[in-house]
Amino acid sequence: MILSIESSCDDSSIAITKIENNELIFHKKISQEQQHASYGGVVPELASRLHAIDLPNILEECKPYFNHLKAVAVTNQPGLGVTLIEGIAMAKTIAVSLDVPLIPVHHLKGHIYSLFIGKEQILPLLVLLISGGHTQIIRVESLDKMTILATSIDDSVGESFDKTAKMMGLGYPGGPIIEKLAQKGDENRFNLPVPLRNSKLIAFSLSGLKNAVRLTIEKLGGAEKMSQQDRCDLSASFQKAVKLHLLQKSKKIFEKEKIKDFAIVGGASANLYIREAYEQLCKKFHKKLHTAPLEFCADNAGMIGRYAIEAYKKELFVDPYKIDVVYTKKRESGTEL
Repeated sequence: MILSIESSCDDSSIAITKIENNELIFHKKISQEQQHASYGGVVPELASRLHAIDLPNILEECKPYFNHLKAVAVTNQPGLGVTLIEGIAMAKTIAVSLDVPLIPVHHLKGHIYSLFIGKEQILPLLVLLISGGHTQIIRVESLDKMTILATSIDDSVGESFDKTAKMMGLGYPGGPIIEKLAQKGDENRFNLPVPLRNSKLIAFSLSGLKNAVRLTIEKLGGAEKMSQQDRCDLSASFQKAVKLHLLQKSKKIFEKEKIKDFAIVGGASANLYIREAYEQLCKKFHKKLHTAPLEFCADNAGMIGRYAIEAYKKELFVDPYKIDVVYTKKRESGTEL
């Protein structure tokens, strides 16, 4: 079995995955959403302190599996440095104490492998990754060959949902709140711009849309004077603009790429409105849509463990005395993930 640890942001999570059949034997996640909600977003130092408390408590429940461990895996990039180091410190200690290999895991590659928890991988694959920090379309040919076909030039999808919710005074995290309000809203009431609609650039950009939301809120007299229906309608109109933007750029890639399997992963992929839109798009282009179970869309150690199985087979290990946080620079389209 492989023990995997995830602490890249505000979720403390540990999983145990069986190597021979990809079965998730144990998985637990402790979310910090409540502790960060009053700040309107994640406070890195607070998140780090909470990881230092929660990760050891989860690890206690994993002790019965220690004799079966063949490796330890941990997220080491990208993420918040002060939170990643908590998981890395634990992983180093376990690897040295039990004398088992240590596997470093790229967080975004982990999201891709959330699709394959408990099952065999499906490759090649086109993937739309939409999370709090990233919006990318990736061509996945193998474990170590993943090419970014399009990326965000500013805000990510998850970030734009959070900021829109914050501007309306709705709380954190914004994604689920916006999606719920949008169900009761008129998505055609506010004519919000679809980003890069007239641009040939195959990329994502949501800062302009976010600014349009801010101006709309101001016209309504500010967040305090908005009615509940105003919030529902603006949520629906914003969500529609995001959907149209994602679809427009995805179509351009679908027209070029012959790969028939397409997936949506990342925390924002739990949005059922966006999932339904992609189901229709995939039908039009004769592609098969794959999605991760809702419980594994957000950050979790199960996805880290599933990636680690494939890495274990290729012996992609690192010296536990040398592993550290990797501070990754933003990768442009055409580069390897």
